[in-house]
Amino acid sequence: GAAMAVDVSADLPELAQTPVAVVCAGAKAILDLPATLEWLETWGVPVVGYRTDEFPAFYTRRSGLPVDVRVDTPEEAAAIIEAKRKLGLPGGVLICAPVPEEYELPADEANLAIEQALAEADAQGVRGKEITPFLLARIVELTGERSLRANLALLENNVRIGAQIATALAAR
Repeated sequence: GAAMAVDVSADLPELAQTPVAVVCAGAKAILDLPATLEWLETWGVPVVGYRTDEFPAFYTRRSGLPVDVRVDTPEEAAAIIEAKRKLGLPGGVLICAPVPEEYELPADEANLAIEQALAEADAQGVRGKEITPFLLARIVELTGERSLRANLALLENNVRIGAQIATALAAR
């Protein structure tokens, strides 16, 4: 849990202190998702599911882990962002939108590729800042580039949703 030393991405502390809304497809599946959610909760970053009740696992739409609150429209997301700002609460809001269904990788396929890539990284002594690029490249190879297509689709989806939320926020 949070009592253990957790290697967190540099963007998490920034998200905890900067008033920003980030749209993502959940955390990369190579990370410890329960620990990531626990960290966000500890530091007061609300995790909002965009048209989902579950925290997405990047390549897959479901992780089995709940979000703090679900919204179904850009206006509902904008209302949460504005409420946090008006209350003077520090930090940002994490808005999680699952990868579009037609690009989702089956969880077992994604997990198998991740486990194999992790084992290979360990066997080859890949460490530190090299680990994430190694894992992501290897996962693309192991999934026949399906993970790359999923990654591109979720990026486009995140940009579209982010723009819709920004428009709704500007209209408030």
